[in-house]
Amino acid sequence: MMKKMMQWVLAATLVCGASVLNACKEAKAQEDNPAPKVVSTELIRTSQSWDGVELPDYFQGRPELVAVKYVFPAGQKLGWHHHVAMNYGVLVQGELTIIGLDGKTKVVHEGEAVVEMVGTVHHGENRGTKDCILYMFYLSQKDLPLAVQHPDIPLE
Repeated sequence: MMKKMMQWVLAATLVCGASVLNACKEAKAQEDNPAPKVVSTELIRTSQSWDGVELPDYFQGRPELVAVKYVFPAGQKLGWHHHVAMNYGVLVQGELTIIGLDGKTKVVHEGEAVVEMVGTVHHGENRGTKDCILYMFYLSQKDLPLAVQHPDIPLE
């Protein structure tokens, strides 16, 4: 009986020892290869549009937040327009050129954020060879247009 008990104690000790050894190996592996952590990168923080003009004060009343995905095919131009509400976005693919009616130009590259002009006529165009994908976020109010078109101004 004592021999069987000793065998059981020895076996239990080996199993526990192996379990502790495995747990130590796993802890060391996690220490050597930690799980990926969330990374936060601020893309932009400003109170000015891309042309250096101060943004207007917020509207009074209840806001309406709008998110829009725009796809600009290569060579495509968007007509002249202006925005009533503040908006900003991130270009996730391609390169977008924004031109103000006054001739100021801003080239937005892939991965960059841009704050649009408010109340100033401008247009955008894709001068590249691949589609541009732009996510825009509008700080608007119900029933306000995201853009007011100016079809009377010809594109060059």
